[in-house]
Amino acid sequence: MVNRMVSNAEKAQGVRPMRAGVGDRLFRSGDPCPGFLALERGSIKVTISSASGREIVLYRVQPGEICLQTFTCLVQHRAYGAEGVVEEAIEALLIPPGAFDQLMINDTAFRSAVMNSVAERFVDFERTVEALAFTGLEQRVATALVRLIDGDGLARVTHEDLAIEIGSAREAVSRLLSTMAKQGILALSRGRVQVLRRAALQRLADEV
Repeated sequence: MVNRMVSNAEKAQGVRPMRAGVGDRLFRSGDPCPGFLALERGSIKVTISSASGREIVLYRVQPGEICLQTFTCLVQHRAYGAEGVVEEAIEALLIPPGAFDQLMINDTAFRSAVMNSVAERFVDFERTVEALAFTGLEQRVATALVRLIDGDGLARVTHEDLAIEIGSAREAVSRLLSTMAKQGILALSRGRVQVLRRAALQRLADEV
């Protein structure tokens, strides 16, 4: 899908290459949408904040996927309602709004790739809602850590990062991590979580 979306995007009028590094903010709530981003490399994390300042990760955009926020802004001609930050350095093509509209109208392959990605993104939202509604804090933290750890069992993540990842309060996440550390499942240090008993963590993540 990524090859089809990118190769077709290259034909669009006004399209330009775009690069951004880790930590760069691509958009924030209230920003106008500059166009559709056809991602070739890298990863973008999209989060939303409540009026009280609580954040939650909505989804991540990988090559071949679309940002649902961007799609909605282009279709409804409105500003962003979330924030997008680069997690892994990106290379992409930026398609101006007018060119995006023409591609959606005239290019069947491009339109199909975009709409398939939109459908997949809604599945991600369903999983997020299901986790928030039906999954306990311990399981959500364990699942997030299983996803974030590297081959050595290390997650370079703060308690605040984990709280944003799962849509919880930092204080609650910190208490749970301390409990898991006392159980010998984890070792905690500043900005790092070392998993000592991976099988035990996986069991917590897999609880039904």
